[in-house]
Amino acid sequence: MPWTEPAGDDTWRVRYRRTDGTKGAISGFPTATAADDHISTMLHEQRTGTWIDPEDGRTTIAQFAPAWLDSLDIDQRTEENYRSFLKIHILPRWGTTTFSELTNLGIRTWEKKLRASGLAKTTVDSIIKCFSLLLSDAVPEKLIAANPLVARRRRAQRTPCKIWGEPAEVLHVADQVALKYGPCGAVLIVTGGWTGARWGELTGLDRDNVHLYDDDTGSIYLDPDIGALHEPCSGPLYLSHLKTDESERTISLPPFLVRLLRWHMTTHNHRQVFVTPNLEWHRRSNFSRRAFRPAADGNHHIPNPAIRLQPAKPGLTFHGLRHSHKTWMIDDGWSAAAVSTCRDKLLPAELPGLLQALFEDRFPLAPLALAA
Repeated sequence: MPWTEPAGDDTWRVRYRRTDGTKGAISGFPTATAADDHISTMLHEQRTGTWIDPEDGRTTIAQFAPAWLDSLDIDQRTEENYRSFLKIHILPRWGTTTFSELTNLGIRTWEKKLRASGLAKTTVDSIIKCFSLLLSDAVPEKLIAANPLVARRRRAQRTPCKIWGEPAEVLHVADQVALKYGPCGAVLIVTGGWTGARWGELTGLDRDNVHLYDDDTGSIYLDPDIGALHEPCSGPLYLSHLKTDESERTISLPPFLVRLLRWHMTTHNHRQVFVTPNLEWHRRSNFSRRAFRPAADGNHHIPNPAIRLQPAKPGLTFHGLRHSHKTWMIDDGWSAAAVSTCRDKLLPAELPGLLQALFEDRFPLAPLALAA
């Protein structure tokens, strides 16, 4: 039970006993009545579980961050991202700040400065998410009563449209990748478009998980434990688990892709199906810079390139192939809900009508580049 006692001439303080038996003090009250009023508030907060020991509230972000990082049970790439956000952005600004000094407005002002600094929106969003998670985990540790980062109410804003490509546009991008980078890159793009698989799922795909049959049916299996290639912020690439437990699946292949993969797998003997022309694991940034961006955007801005590339689908990304695959299926009659919940059953080989005809009409054009 807290109590009031004099702290000097004309000042009072509130004393209280901590759970470990030590005594704490809150000083600076001009009268005994003011100290008693604080005790009433303090007792109410203790009953509701929102009271924070002032001594604990003086813990700094830098003091709490190492223990917080050690407690996280997340994949290696995410942990490395969080460590990077803390080292480069969060601790330089907030490391010496105590939890009791944090305010929503202060953090939001800092967020605005981050956005104005030229960082990508997704990067700033990830930094704020990391900081918010740290603050939320400080609440049960009784360092702060509540996460000061509250959601901001804004006027409705239009969500930028995700760029996707028509089948012919994806094949055009692949065709130009074959010319600029090599056939291996073209097959990777076509497989991404016609399976909807993620970048890491395809670049980590093992030969043993590709099943191609003489009747031009086939499938790829995405292994839950070592089915994805991961790129840490520092250090070598490594094979590990898929993004989510639900990502484990078997994807059936359309006949043209079975034939294309059968040919592709005779061009090298690496364990992974999709590797660089030098038979090394792919890095996303390298492939984007050397192959995907020139093929999708064109290279008109480069004077006298070795190969002049026309814009095929400006702004399209490899992840955009996943959106493209989903859009094709919806356009062919599958509902958006079915696509998101039953993706493993919605396979290009099963699609009737225009899309299957497009496979037959467009596929003969791809080998012209693939054989170049």
